[in-house]
Amino acid sequence: MDNATDESWRLLLSFLPFGWEEQAVLCGAVERLRGFDSAGDLLRVLLMHVGKGYSLRETAVRARRSGLAKVSNVALLLRLRKVQGWWRQLCLGLLQESGWSVGADPRHWNLRAVDGTLVQEPGRTGAQWRIHYSLRLPSLECDSFEMTAAKGPGTGEKLERLAVAPGDLILADRGFCRPAGVAAVARQDAAIILRLHSSSLPLYHADGRRVVLLETLRPLTQPGQIGEWSVQVRSADGVIAGRLCALRKSEQAAAQAERRLVRRAQKNGKTTRPVTLELACYVLVFATVPQSDFRATEVMELYRSRWQIELAFKRLKSLAQLGHLPKHDEDAARAWLYGKLLLALLSQKMARHGRDFSPWGYALAGGAAE
Repeated sequence: MDNATDESWRLLLSFLPFGWEEQAVLCGAVERLRGFDSAGDLLRVLLMHVGKGYSLRETAVRARRSGLAKVSNVALLLRLRKVQGWWRQLCLGLLQESGWSVGADPRHWNLRAVDGTLVQEPGRTGAQWRIHYSLRLPSLECDSFEMTAAKGPGTGEKLERLAVAPGDLILADRGFCRPAGVAAVARQDAAIILRLHSSSLPLYHADGRRVVLLETLRPLTQPGQIGEWSVQVRSADGVIAGRLCALRKSEQAAAQAERRLVRRAQKNGKTTRPVTLELACYVLVFATVPQSDFRATEVMELYRSRWQIELAFKRLKSLAQLGHLPKHDEDAARAWLYGKLLLALLSQKMARHGRDFSPWGYALAGGAAE
């Protein structure tokens, strides 16, 4: 490696949470350093695979030529399986440094954020895959992981594919907004806080009338104002009672949402309906948690917790297009996911320091990089 590359790597290491090397030992990632000189070299080589999209075989060759390690691709796979706990702890440390926290007390509920993302193998003709995963909050433990093809029957984001237990509280975005999925969660005595997609999840009053959203929401006239209404979702399994919780966005946030909708419609050669533009002025959530456990403001705070980590996931999703996902090994795939999140959070931290602090370009003696 050249001096500039080594200097950049040392700078990146200065952004890792304090005690990152000790965490590697405590989490069992470096029980033996056979083939590597240090935990830092192990991290560097594995991030070449995760961040640059090199195959394990190519990573091993590059590591050998650069003098970082003398290992085979099989040995790298074994190493990758063992680092998931270490990388999860690093992600937690970076999130805590950023001030991230769960927005409301979860009481006795087990908070789980579910999501799905597309990844593509390197190269113009690389195959696409969809990752379906669930992270427990605030521990970031990946407790569910599945990979499917990107297209075809049964490959979309669905709550039905998630193993749900009594006491789980699922936080999900609009991609999971379907009656069958809501019913699948309810059958397991679990609850859900779900960002509403008005056309995918029709809501009903107790007397069977369809909820007209704009008529319901228009009394919320002030930015930040929150309202809630008792509603029902109807599926083949029956009726699921819940609440529609809504927050009126600020004028600036509403205008940004409207512009995004218009650009997306224009890109697809369509015209945005006025009702869609007006609905963009609100954050709409369907929740089945009892009102005795969470008021409407707390429901919105819990969903906001999911959104806070979604900011990191947005970076993860862009980075994920570069990765070479292990497709037959769940432990390695989980480690790969934590590696992507680690890179995303490091990117956020470096961007934050570059924006808020004088760009020295190196760590001050005895202190963090600022």
